[in-house]
Order: sequence, then C-alpha cells, then structure tokens
Amino acid sequence: MEQFTAYLRSEQMVNILQAAIMLAVGFLLASLASRGVQKLVIRNFSQHHAVMFKRLVYWLVLALFFASALRQLGFSLGVLLGAAGVLSVAIGFASQTSASNLISGLFLIGERPFQLGDVIQVGNTTGEVLSIDLLSVKLRTFDNLYVRIPNESLIKTEMINMTRFPIRRFDLMIGVAYKENISKVRQILQQVADNNPLSLDEPAPLFIFNGFADSSLSIQFSVWTKRENFRELRNSIQEEVKIAFDQAGIEIPFPQRTVVFGQGSAPVTINTAADVNASAEQKD
Repeated sequence: MEQFTAYLRSEQMVNILQAAIMLAVGFLLASLASRGVQKLVIRNFSQHHAVMFKRLVYWLVLALFFASALRQLGFSLGVLLGAAGVLSVAIGFASQTSASNLISGLFLIGERPFQLGDVIQVGNTTGEVLSIDLLSVKLRTFDNLYVRIPNESLIKTEMINMTRFPIRRFDLMIGVAYKENISKVRQILQQVADNNPLSLDEPAPLFIFNGFADSSLSIQFSVWTKRENFRELRNSIQEEVKIAFDQAGIEIPFPQRTVVFGQGSAPVTINTAADVNASAEQKD
C-alpha cells in the first residue's frame, strides 16, 4: 500500500495526470473553437467552407494540446517531428492516389462547383451532396444509398450541378402524325402549359418544330419551372399533354413496319378460320 501511495505521488504519475488533463481540455477547447469559427465563417462564406474551417480548427487545436501532452510525458518533439517527416514521405510514395485526391479536394474548395445540399450527377450517379472532404465527396442518392466519390474523379470527369440555378427547363420531345395541323398542336401545347400551375410564364414555354422524322413530325416543347418543382412538373405535364391530345383527336404515331412475302410487292392473301370453314362446306 505504501508503494502504491508513493507511486501516485511520484513525478511520473503527476506527469501522466497532467497530460490526461491537457488532452481533456484540448478536446473541449477544440470543440468550442471549431463551433465558434463555424458561426463566424458562415456569415461571409458558404456552408461548405464553414464546415472545412470547422474541421481544420478542431484538428489544429487538438494537435497542439496533444503535442503538449507528449512533451509533458517526456517525449522529445524534435525526434517526433523528424519521425513524422520520414513517415510522411514514405506514406506519400505509397499513397499517390490519396495525394491526388487531396490536391483535387483543394481545387474543389477553391472552385466551388457545388455546395452542401446541391444535387449533382457524376457519371451514372445522381444524388444530394452530404459532405465535401479533402479526399472525397459523399452523396445520398434518391433511393437513399450512400455513395463516396473520390475528388480526383470529380476533377477528371464531367459533373452536372442540377440545383445551381433557381429555375430549370424540361424538354418534352414528341411526335405527331403528318396529317395534323402544326398550328393547332402548338395552341394545345401552349394551353397545357398555361393551365399547369408549376409552369413559369417567364421564361415563356418554347415550341420548336425539329423536322420530319420517319413516321411523325418531330416537335420539342420546353417548359420552365422552379428547380424544386422539376420532377413534379415533368410527371404532370406529360400526362396532361396526352390527355389534351386525346381530347383534340391529335394522333401520336408509333413506328410501323410492312412485311413483304414472295416476289416484289405482291399482296399476300390471308385466310381466317371462318374462310377455311366456309370453303370446306362448299366442297362437301
């Protein structure tokens, strides 16, 4: 018991307790400082930059207290820094991909092609931006999947930001029969857009006659809407166009093929079951 009491009073134990207290205070101050910096930065910068500054301040303050705790335990910081430098060089050669992602992350931070909450499309992946880190970007897809995309991929490939601007345009490609009146079709489409509450009056809907397709007159009808209403407009206006065309008797053709048997284009006689029975009765 006396030896245990003496150990508790020893200088080594005192240093361990002081180091533990430093680490605890470091975690507390790092958390408070990062939150304060986030509130200060978000007033002048985007939420993306506020999160990055928050993490930077957190780890910087924590690293300072961690180094002080090691020094309190008797470790030489010079030796530790030298070892850390050698280890960093070795890790750098062994992980060139991570270094490339880190540099790409710095470019993304400076360029700011998207922010937290934006919906982006990278390749075949589309989702909401959850996090923008130095090595990767995290997305949540519309079917609630968590996707991690390396920053290097975002720099090298095409990225589409679907929510960067407040309005979007939906392009409806449609074909009508050759016998239809183009002016009447234009008028019906315009009425559909006017009656849809999600369609914007400015910019006005756009009607483009693209030309003569194989079996139809090719038309593009473009309607503008607010970005948050895009999916609802896309679903509703197509249904409304189909209903309006049916009511007005506008034909939407579908591809048809003519199959020719025998020589040239001579017609083919097709006998139904009734014809066969009638022929058999005549023979009897």
